[in-house]
Amino acid sequence: MPTPLSSEEIDRLARKRAGAKLGWYIHATVYVLVNLLIFSMSQYAFGTRPWSLGPLLGWGVGLVLHGISVFVLGRGSSLRERMVQRERERIERSQSGR
Repeated sequence: MPTPLSSEEIDRLARKRAGAKLGWYIHATVYVLVNLLIFSMSQYAFGTRPWSLGPLLGWGVGLVLHGISVFVLGRGSSLRERMVQRERERIERSQSGR
């Protein structure tokens, strides 16, 4: 069982997680604003060629991966914690079997 965190460690971890989430929200906002601009330029300034879909999809993949790293695999997520716990148990079993 992991050792309990001190008040300072909890505060540091909470700030780090909040910063990661805020970073994703900023990333998503910039993504939407820039891609709205690119899309409007492609439609009104440069004709109707769908060239704006390339940046939209490419950057969208990056945004999704960023979200996964923050919300799914980030430190403290239930998936990550379960995986860490399983690895600890495996290591302890291998250590006790020696």
